[in-house]
Amino acid sequence: MRDIFEAAITGLVSGFLVSVPVGPTNVAIINDGAKRGLLHGLMIGLGSVTMEIIYCGIAFAGFSSLFESRLARASMELISFLLVLYLGLKYLLAKSLPATPHSVEVVEQRFHPHTAYMTGFVRVLGNPSVLLFWITMTATFLAHGWVQPNWPNKSTCIVGVGIGSAAWFGLLSWAVSIGHRKFSKHTLLRLSHVSGACLLIVAIALGARLIKVLATRP
Repeated sequence: MRDIFEAAITGLVSGFLVSVPVGPTNVAIINDGAKRGLLHGLMIGLGSVTMEIIYCGIAFAGFSSLFESRLARASMELISFLLVLYLGLKYLLAKSLPATPHSVEVVEQRFHPHTAYMTGFVRVLGNPSVLLFWITMTATFLAHGWVQPNWPNKSTCIVGVGIGSAAWFGLLSWAVSIGHRKFSKHTLLRLSHVSGACLLIVAIALGARLIKVLATRP
């Protein structure tokens, strides 16, 4: 039960934190949620969460097993520290909203989403960097022992990712719907800075663990 609990918390926290920074889904919720209400924003978020879960599941199923050897685990501890440090600095120091990735625009033109749910779904589907991110993160979870390499624990983590992401998009949709445009993109940018600060705290913890491991090795 302890392993299941750790996997759930890992998924919950990571799902929430990675959803806060400015991205295509958040921008869509702010633009459309203020016009069409809470339900519309929630459906955009739900579509995004669905594709996020699929990418996370693919990462656990097909790629993360490559990083389960001892040498790969050690390498991933270093890579995870550098990745989280980079993302933390990127989001903390961001001064403007990023442009919508070209790949997202291409996929949207191809599928022409006509519902809020499909808008959120397609916006994550058209962003391959999300899959690459989850490949790295799931490998990191395994390398640090936060998620055990069996499907009950992996599935629990995936569910946690979905709940964490849905919690953020639900809060954002609610804030936008009651704010009537007072919740602006500038507000979202400030929240992105907070997310970056949280990621830097995680990076410090990972760095401290890495130093401790290196110091204790003969």
